[in-house]
Amino acid sequence: MAGCANIVPPSGGKKDTKPPVLKSITPKDSLLNTRVRKIEMNFDEFITVNDVATQVQISPLLSVPLSVIGMYKKVTIKIPDTLLQDNTTYRISLGTSIRDLHEGNVFPSYTYTFSTGSYFDSLQLSGKVIVANKGMPDSGAKVLLYNALKSDSAVVREKPSYVTTVNANGDFNFKGLPPRRFKIYAIHESNNNLIYDAPGESIGFVDSIALPADTVREMIMLYTFVETEDTSAKNMNIRMGAGKDVKDNPKEFSYKLPVDTFDNKKRTQDILHPITINFNRIVGVVNNEKILLQKEVGDKVENVPVVVSTDSLKKNTITITCKWEEDKKYILKLQKSFAKDTSGKDALPGKFVFRTKSDDDFAVLNVHVPSKYRGNNYVLLVHNETDTVYQKMVTDTLVKIKKLVPASYTVKVIVDENKNGKWDKGDLFKKLQPEKVIPYKQSIPLKAGWDNTVDIEEVAPGRKGAGIQTSPQPAK
Repeated sequence: MAGCANIVPPSGGKKDTKPPVLKSITPKDSLLNTRVRKIEMNFDEFITVNDVATQVQISPLLSVPLSVIGMYKKVTIKIPDTLLQDNTTYRISLGTSIRDLHEGNVFPSYTYTFSTGSYFDSLQLSGKVIVANKGMPDSGAKVLLYNALKSDSAVVREKPSYVTTVNANGDFNFKGLPPRRFKIYAIHESNNNLIYDAPGESIGFVDSIALPADTVREMIMLYTFVETEDTSAKNMNIRMGAGKDVKDNPKEFSYKLPVDTFDNKKRTQDILHPITINFNRIVGVVNNEKILLQKEVGDKVENVPVVVSTDSLKKNTITITCKWEEDKKYILKLQKSFAKDTSGKDALPGKFVFRTKSDDDFAVLNVHVPSKYRGNNYVLLVHNETDTVYQKMVTDTLVKIKKLVPASYTVKVIVDENKNGKWDKGDLFKKLQPEKVIPYKQSIPLKAGWDNTVDIEEVAPGRKGAGIQTSPQPAK
């Protein structure tokens, strides 16, 4: 009997999953004609306070942040009451800042309200924030309200009077607003200072003054965009070493090609794109006569005319362009001294054998576009994670795009107001709105050898979904 006992430590009981319970609050909530200086909240268990800077917010904002301290079972909030305005309703939102000490259970979002006047402001504004170039909700945006009497530059110099965050659908709702006129903006910021002042931050605005009301009359639509120039090409050049030598500067002047030479039966080279040779240093001299491309025709090989070019931005690359044939074996010969770096050092010669892809390696995408989007002020844009594969004016209600590399694609229609064939961003101080986009709100996975069909539909603000994708069918 003594030998069959299994000694284990006590389990400690069931895990605590209940959030802290507020037992009392002083002064009590919803007081009128009061300038609250300090709030004390007492809970039923030990608590901790986290992320005060992002979670605790007073509205309208004060120039000095609130002091929020958690100790034992009490949370104390101190308010700089000298900054409070007369006849103004203040709301303090605690977000998810209060949790129990041991298990981290969150005290449900709580808002404390008081007024320095004899009434509570009760008006509201609602709307939606959209990422302009995607046509999708900007779920990371914040919406800002400024006094309408302030200049347009206030958004880049100072914090707003009121701020709220949007939900996952891009929707926002201000409650408890006074009967004042406001300028309204949406920003997607990087430094959490509630000011539009950092490179790469996006901004959205409306052209008119917003006036709160008892009920929501009309959804306010804000379209966010980045005003600064797109730096993706510049960043790519830096990564590729354009304009300067790569930090890793070995003695050998080496290069890489994106073709599979280990199995020349495997179709690897895309017939829609050239071959790009990437070097580890800047290319100084290219000898075109030393670059030879051949294709296999039966038991013989034939020379293939090519165009060899260099890029003024990507100075460590050589591009070889030709008219590819499907499912054909090619031999690329890079002979001695075909390229030299800026110091005159030769790249090593090389021989690469590979095969081009065929129709079976690609997918087909059929896009049904409503007739109202046909014309020179609408552009159909299709792109995958890395490239834009189709960008043309909509001339028909059915667009068939062939030879797409298997990948996940997105589809959208640009409302091309200036008819320049591309999407254009806005300008805050010129009061220029970005061009609108009608998206197909699902990514489209394309597989080799299959036809896929999607229907683009215009979607009313707030409606979920933007189209119906039919089941893919084998290509005929």
